[in-house]
Amino acid sequence: QVQLVESGGGLVQAGGSLRLSCAASGRAFSTYAMGWFRQAPGKEHESVAAINWSGYSTYYADSVKGRFTISRDNGKNTVYLQMNSLKPEDTAVYYCAASQLPLRIGEQQPNRYLYWGQGTQVTVSS
Repeated sequence: QVQLVESGGGLVQAGGSLRLSCAASGRAFSTYAMGWFRQAPGKEHESVAAINWSGYSTYYADSVKGRFTISRDNGKNTVYLQMNSLKPEDTAVYYCAASQLPLRIGEQQPNRYLYWGQGTQVTVSS
C-alpha cells in the first residue's frame, strides 16, 4: 500500500511563500507521475501542477503558472510544491497524488491518480 503525507501548509500573508512537501512510502515512487490538486470550501477539486517520473516534464494550471514550481527528489521519495507570490484565491486544502500512468500535459484528471494524501491546509490572508 502506497501512502502519501503532505506537510508545509499554514497561514501566510498575500505575497508570501510556502513550500509544500509530499512524502511517499514505497520503492516505486520514482516510477510515478505526481500531481498536486487543491480544493477550496464549496468548490470542486482543481488541478494545480504535475510532474513526470524523471522530473523533466511538468504541467501547471494557468492560475499558478509563473508563481508555483513543482519538483521531486526520487532519492527521498518526496515531491515539492514551491508556492510564491501567494494570493487569497490560493486558499485551499492541497493534496498530492501519485499515478502509475504516463503524465499527460494538460489539466490533470483525478481518475488517473490512484494514491492520494490526506491534504494540508493553505490559508492566504489579504
